[in-house]
Amino acid sequence: MNGRRTPVPRRSTLRAAAGALLAGTATAGCGQAGEVGHTPQKARNTHQAHAAPRPAPVPRRLPGRPVQIEHGPRDRPGVALTFHGRGDPVLARTVLAEAERAGARLTVLAVGSWLDEHPCMARRILDGGHDLGNHTQNHLDINAMDEARAYAEINGCAQRLRRLTGSIGTWFRPSRTRYATPLVQDLARRAGYPHVLSYDVDSLDFTSPGVAAVTRKVAGELRNGSVVSLHFGYRDSVAALPLLLTEISRRQLRAVTATELLTAPT
Repeated sequence: MNGRRTPVPRRSTLRAAAGALLAGTATAGCGQAGEVGHTPQKARNTHQAHAAPRPAPVPRRLPGRPVQIEHGPRDRPGVALTFHGRGDPVLARTVLAEAERAGARLTVLAVGSWLDEHPCMARRILDGGHDLGNHTQNHLDINAMDEARAYAEINGCAQRLRRLTGSIGTWFRPSRTRYATPLVQDLARRAGYPHVLSYDVDSLDFTSPGVAAVTRKVAGELRNGSVVSLHFGYRDSVAALPLLLTEISRRQLRAVTATELLTAPT
């Protein structure tokens, strides 16, 4: 950072942004059986044209990148906003729609049990142009598990992703931890993930600190190549997203998927 303090919008602005974004969440839907609400216009047009759904990307080995990746290139104007996929699907759909309105693409690391409860979210994420990956089956402390249990957590979510999308997803992120142990890294490779996706900016949104705190924390640490950790299931994250996207645009950065960020030449 250049040492300047990043301005945070006034409280009245934050309240207005939060209220406007959250006001319509009660009826937001993904247009699948078993989920209430409307189908987004893009999805309606796709169904009407009988077009095939967006192919599910597969994991890629990235030569020159470490097994555990925290950030992308520092000399290119891209950042990856990554969301841990669990919690109220209405909030998740609100986040996706807001990102798409701004031309941003996200990376969602989904919990397998969440996909069991809301299977249409997998295709909703992919068809919006976002990355979809694996955040274990039950979101437990994977670093504390023995080999068999830890592998079952990784592979269980991978197989759910495969059944829903045809792919095990693009990335693996360990649950309840920022960094995977060497054992968990090895197990992820065994399950089909050459890399573990960590992050260098933690929003701390899961502590529910308020919209201003989430915005300040991310804006204060964001720079070229940043990978930001956020969560679907918290209203602070939903309300902060348009403010973060505005800040990203102001700095002439682009919010891209982790795949786009990390496949840029080193």
